[in-house]
Amino acid sequence: MIFKTMTIAALGAAAIAAAQPAFAQDSADSFDVGTNGTSFRGIRVEGNVGGDRFQSEGNHHDKFGYGATVGFDGTIGQHVLVGAEGSYWRANKWNENCTGLSNGNSICHKAFEEWGAAVRVGYLPTPQVLFFGKAGYVNGEQRKRIDGPAGNQLVYDHYRADGYQVGGGVEFTPRADSPFYVNAQYVYSNYHGNSSRQRLMAGVGVRFK
Repeated sequence: MIFKTMTIAALGAAAIAAAQPAFAQDSADSFDVGTNGTSFRGIRVEGNVGGDRFQSEGNHHDKFGYGATVGFDGTIGQHVLVGAEGSYWRANKWNENCTGLSNGNSICHKAFEEWGAAVRVGYLPTPQVLFFGKAGYVNGEQRKRIDGPAGNQLVYDHYRADGYQVGGGVEFTPRADSPFYVNAQYVYSNYHGNSSRQRLMAGVGVRFK
């Protein structure tokens, strides 16, 4: 339920951003990133909140999550953005899936925090709107526990899992020269050990040129 609610909210925010008057002010053929003062350049810091879906053993569990992102962006030509970022994410009070096995045992996977590094590429249809995609590496702290039918613990393994992330979204700034921006994005992370995570997030950030 949390994940569905955050999905609707984030998509709504993206639609509102995309419909701003910026489209009426600047067409894709009439502005030059080098001279228009677009703020989609430089170091950025943002806070993120949204829905966290942790998946393992064919099951999933949804929770509220939060994190932060630090990145750097530059522009190529009039409309292309290229950047790099580092991110931190966690579900509130962590996120866990438990599955019953055919032999009467149960297996539980628990996800703690996730650290990531990604490269993102975007397109600026106007100086105030950015559509972007990204891909990179993630490392998450996880725990696997197997319990017997009587509740006795058979396996306990606490480890860090490597994986990859892919995602994309839309970003909006209220003015071309404003350091502040908002965004909505979806990110999928896949870890070794047959577990994965989906995040649908809204972000608020500031840029330092």
